[in-house]
Amino acid sequence: MPQTIPPSFISMLDAADASWRPVLLAGLNAVQKASPDYLPVLAVDDFLPNAGRLFAAFSQPLAAVRYVLVGEGPYPRPDSATGVCFMDGAVSSLWSDKGLSKQVNRATSLRNFMKMLLVADGQLSIEQTTGDALACVSQKAQAAPDSVIQTLPELQDKLTEHGFLLLNASLVFRAHVAPVKDAKAWLPFLQTVLAALADHAQQAGKAAPTLVLWGKIAVQLEALPESARFPKKVSEHPYNLSFIGNAVMQELFGAMHLLKK
Repeated sequence: MPQTIPPSFISMLDAADASWRPVLLAGLNAVQKASPDYLPVLAVDDFLPNAGRLFAAFSQPLAAVRYVLVGEGPYPRPDSATGVCFMDGAVSSLWSDKGLSKQVNRATSLRNFMKMLLVADGQLSIEQTTGDALACVSQKAQAAPDSVIQTLPELQDKLTEHGFLLLNASLVFRAHVAPVKDAKAWLPFLQTVLAALADHAQQAGKAAPTLVLWGKIAVQLEALPESARFPKKVSEHPYNLSFIGNAVMQELFGAMHLLKK
């Protein structure tokens, strides 16, 4: 007898905007068709994000999407994994007297993303992104709460306002499964999502959203036929220090001034 999609995944669709529900359901069916045992096994396994947040990234309405940012997978900590790419749920304040907050520094990808934004904005030199230089930037930021964002939720709101859909190549993290293996299982789901976005843009007479691919696992999406329908910006994953100086990312995000209110 064919496996059906476990009810727990259907109920998690309630976290997504209504515009996405038929697309996400079609994506789950695509996963089920490609790997009939995957979702039933996952449903009884321990995975992150928990608390029904698997599809939290899709709270951004389909029609509002201008960029699709794809990372690797959820943070490997229950409080951190939110279902939204690199948005660490354990982080509140971005700043401290010594530079970035302790919580930001623990989230390596977020830390390097913040430093990249500061370099792109001319607030830090690529030669000096630590120590006194960063402490000085942080002190100025904390002294100007009316003009500089102070918390990670504010940064997420800014990205949402710019039309970002913040996804991961693997929607789940499991301590006992290699991320690349889970990412492969979710490829049919992401293929369905990309097709829906490209079709919507075509029907609306608009350019397709820009795909922003971070790291080797995310770059595997380029093998999908739907990938050819999107403009792309590609870089190493932000957990690499070299991401801070990536000119493509600096150009893309620098113009958005994400740290300004």
